[in-house]
Amino acid sequence: MVKKALKVVVDYIKHLDKILILLCLAASGFGILLLYSMSANDFADVSESYYKTQIYALAIGFVAMLTVAAIDYRFISKIWFIYAPAALILVFLLFTPLGLQANGADDIGWLNLGFVTIQPSELLKVAFIMTFATHLYKVDKNMNRLPHFILLCIHGLFPVGLISLQGDDGTAIVFLFMFVIMMLVAGLALRYIIAGCIAVPVGVYFVWNYIMQPHHKARILVLFDPEMQEAEIKGIWFQQFWGKVALGTGKMTGVGLFGGDYVYTSFIHNDFIFAYIGNALGFVGCICTVVLLLLICMKVYMNSVGSKNKMGKLICIGVFSMILIHSILNIGMVLAVLPVIGIPLPFISAGGTSTVALYASMGLVLSVYGHREKKYHMFYTEKD
Repeated sequence: MVKKALKVVVDYIKHLDKILILLCLAASGFGILLLYSMSANDFADVSESYYKTQIYALAIGFVAMLTVAAIDYRFISKIWFIYAPAALILVFLLFTPLGLQANGADDIGWLNLGFVTIQPSELLKVAFIMTFATHLYKVDKNMNRLPHFILLCIHGLFPVGLISLQGDDGTAIVFLFMFVIMMLVAGLALRYIIAGCIAVPVGVYFVWNYIMQPHHKARILVLFDPEMQEAEIKGIWFQQFWGKVALGTGKMTGVGLFGGDYVYTSFIHNDFIFAYIGNALGFVGCICTVVLLLLICMKVYMNSVGSKNKMGKLICIGVFSMILIHSILNIGMVLAVLPVIGIPLPFISAGGTSTVALYASMGLVLSVYGHREKKYHMFYTEKD
């Protein structure tokens, strides 16, 4: 009995993508080190609780990742009726008195469950990747038939609209990006791509003139108007101004993680942690961070290529697109080439729910990687 159990464990470890795991742990460890550094340097509003919470979240996320990795992803897709409604219910609860708005945030994005505060939209991302990959896999080559195409659009755009109503436009963009990339990889017909390209300018015009609020427009306009930047130095330009100062102060190698001359800006532990990387570790630290995130993206993408079926491929593409767009939006905010929309840097920014959700999504990728062989199974397997 012991030998059999040991064989199962050894077989399980053998089928894990250890390189991907190490890359993710390296990114998370780096993020915890940065948070510890901020706390040790007495940064305003960055207490010990941030890096301690991040350690707890990493531990929970790591266990979740290994658990999900052990389960055949095809079985996970079959039980969508459990996790998808649960994730949606948590998001809908944000529209009740249980919803919380963090200081400085535009959206009511946090849910107070009494014993813990979570961000439901992060969990919804993982559920969406699984359900949408399953939907695309089921319709397969029929996805370009109009009825199926319409249903896929409803499925993909529903979370975009829901999260927009919540007020979290940044996360809504992440959902939109995942939807588009997964549709393209699944084999979206050229006629729909052309129609989409034609519709984009019309959509942008409509959103800009009839949906976006003045403060949303100001965040975009300030990027291109030096006079507006000067006028808004203590307003909407404040965060990005000091973020750029922090990046520039670090020069090539930075001022160090401890005891340096630091530049502080709001949410530097979260949305603007890349500015602290530039300040403390300089241009070299920023490049190493980008390379690390690119390596994670590339490894996830390569797992999609090696998947045994289309569902596994689409799951990996969903996770790949989520990490990629998060990284682009976050770094773009700090470099002041994109507006501030409250998107954290994957694995590195402070955020308990985000960390757990990221590792759960990595568990899905590991499940796809580990279940490439038909003969292998741990908790469940199914013949194609």
